[in-house]
Amino acid sequence: KMMPRNEGETWCISKHLLAATMRLMEVGTKALGEGKREEAEELFGHAYRIYALFWGLRLKLIDTGDVKRIADDKLNIHDEKGMKKPWTLEDILEKLVDCCDE
Repeated sequence: KMMPRNEGETWCISKHLLAATMRLMEVGTKALGEGKREEAEELFGHAYRIYALFWGLRLKLIDTGDVKRIADDKLNIHDEKGMKKPWTLEDILEKLVDCCDE
């Protein structure tokens, strides 16, 4: 309901922004419960900024005109070979390990 139409990349990033916000809130709440107030406040601040990005996209306050679509068979812009067959567990693990290699 928060994203009424499937808007391609905007829809995808919106899901990730909301998931990141929720996770930061969870970790911040845990830190607060452990008495780590400063750490919790920092995490809550990050969550708020990410949530603001979500609403910026949702309300079309952020220009996404320069966002380029990545082919469905590619993991990211650096994936030159792409995937032509369904992923195996080994393929997924390889991509997870390589995801930070920029």
